[in-house]
Amino acid sequence: MTAPVFLVDPADLRGTPSRLTLGGPEGRHAVSVRRLRPGEEIVLTDGAGRGAYGVVAAVAGKDTLEVEVREVREEAAPALSITVVQALPKGDRGELAVETMTEAGVDAVVPWQAARCVTQWRGERGHKSLAKWRSTAREAAKQARRLRFPEVAEAATTREVAALLSAADFAGVLHEEGAAPLARAGLPAAGSLVLVVGPEGGVAPEELAAFAEAGAPAYRLGPTVLRTSTAGVAATALLLARTGRWD
Repeated sequence: MTAPVFLVDPADLRGTPSRLTLGGPEGRHAVSVRRLRPGEEIVLTDGAGRGAYGVVAAVAGKDTLEVEVREVREEAAPALSITVVQALPKGDRGELAVETMTEAGVDAVVPWQAARCVTQWRGERGHKSLAKWRSTAREAAKQARRLRFPEVAEAATTREVAALLSAADFAGVLHEEGAAPLARAGLPAAGSLVLVVGPEGGVAPEELAAFAEAGAPAYRLGPTVLRTSTAGVAATALLLARTGRWD
């Protein structure tokens, strides 16, 4: 079994540390939930590509571990980053989408308030929902043993999504009536790739037009129609395989 991953302050991993202290909520989880003991392997990461691999040297209380660092590794940023613009699903399907895309390897998620979204992020509810998405991404990244955690951006309007698509090296919209399959789309070797996943009610015609004008045509993923909460992870997996990141 691979070593569990815990998130630490980036300052803790500067230089080449030989011993680190894991405390706070992460330390409490390691001691009280995971029940790690001296001699067990552990990984501490800053979530930005740097990780300290070592073993538990001592358990100091209910929420503190001492870690003997044996190796520090750097994970380079991918040559081609994958961002999924995710329309807001109903209920807890948003967290499901974020969780599975993170486990697969997406680099960033942008929540999108599409015209046909039933769910609305307004005021305090919006802040809480965004915090939940970010917490889900963080925990899923740890579960997947990632050193580089995905960014979950602020919720975007259609105009902001169009600007994001316009600036990308490759941009597209998943749509059941897309003329071309995503599996055969020409992809750049490096840069940024941005893909839009619409809501349960579909992407509105005016949104499709705005995105097409921004340089993002519609692509179909396959012969079946997927839920908005599963389309993103299916597309992410396809793109990770096509770009060689799953080689």
